[in-house]
Amino acid sequence: MWKKGLKLMGYLLLIAFMVVTLAFSSMESKNVSCRDIQIEFNNDESIKVSKDEIIRLVRTADQEIIGKDLRQINAELIEKEIEKHQAILNAEVYKVVTRDSSSYQGILGVRVSHREPVLRVMSSEGSYYLDESGEKVPLSTEYSARVIVASGFFSHDFARTDMLPFVLFVIHDPFWEAQLEQIHREQNGNILLTPLVGDHVIELGSLDNFQVKLRNLKAFYEQVMVQNNWDKYRQVSVKYNNQIIAKKR
Repeated sequence: MWKKGLKLMGYLLLIAFMVVTLAFSSMESKNVSCRDIQIEFNNDESIKVSKDEIIRLVRTADQEIIGKDLRQINAELIEKEIEKHQAILNAEVYKVVTRDSSSYQGILGVRVSHREPVLRVMSSEGSYYLDESGEKVPLSTEYSARVIVASGFFSHDFARTDMLPFVLFVIHDPFWEAQLEQIHREQNGNILLTPLVGDHVIELGSLDNFQVKLRNLKAFYEQVMVQNNWDKYRQVSVKYNNQIIAKKR
């Protein structure tokens, strides 16, 4: 019985020690100031804003952040400022207190996720990326993404409402994702596709019924082109409904 009593007393002393230690630590770290800003993001993301640029955005939100008490830093305000950057999808700001042998130190952590581009636009109205939700992502010397390129004569609205659904269909189909490299819209509205395999151009016409047109084109590839005919034709047209017109060289 007395052994159980000693054991219980030991637990109580341990709990009391932890409470006192935590209370002391809390008092010591109460006024810890920010000494560093640390940036995190996934290196596998296709585009990445530089850490220096993200720190600049943090300082835009709060110019006196280094040396400021952590508890006085407005994390939400900083998140909103970072998310104004068109390449950034989401920002999460958090505060960390670390301790070395003699003192406490405050660190502001910033975790960022970037937009994922699916289309690069090079049109008469400008050049930029689009993500799958249709949001613009600016071009930068800091990053580049290997995605389908759309060039020619069209507006941003056309790229967003007409081209983007076509591109999303393509990139979610393993066959077409491996096959198509570029979209070009001529001034008369005619759509031309550049494939990765073969030395020919695909004439799509409009983007109306593109699913049917691509289905017919795939059948043509499987029946004709696969027989070592990839360089035999200069143009394959699926412009007209249920018709395939292949022009030889």
